[in-house]
Amino acid sequence: MRKLKESEIQKMVIEWLRWHKWFVYKNHQTLGSYKGVADLTAIKNGKVWWIEIKTPAGKLSEWQKNFREDILKHGGNYVIIRDVSELEKYFTS
Repeated sequence: MRKLKESEIQKMVIEWLRWHKWFVYKNHQTLGSYKGVADLTAIKNGKVWWIEIKTPAGKLSEWQKNFREDILKHGGNYVIIRDVSELEKYFTS
C-alpha cells in the first residue's frame, strides 16, 4: 500500500470537514505570516480549531511547536491529524 503525502491527507481532511459542514481554509505561509502557523483552520458553531497535517512519521518543526504552544496557552484548540479516521474524535459536533 502506497503511503499518502501530506498534501493528499490535507485534501481528504478538507473534504471531510466540509462534508460535515465545517468552514475550513488553508493557511498559507508567506512573508509576514506567523511562523509555524497550522496548515488549516476550521470553524463551526463558534468552535475554532487549528489543524496541522502530518504523515504518520512526520514531526513538528520548532516553529510549529511554538505555534501550538501559543494557541494552547491562549485557550485555543490545536490538533495534529495524520489520518482522516482521526477526525471523528475531534470534529463530530
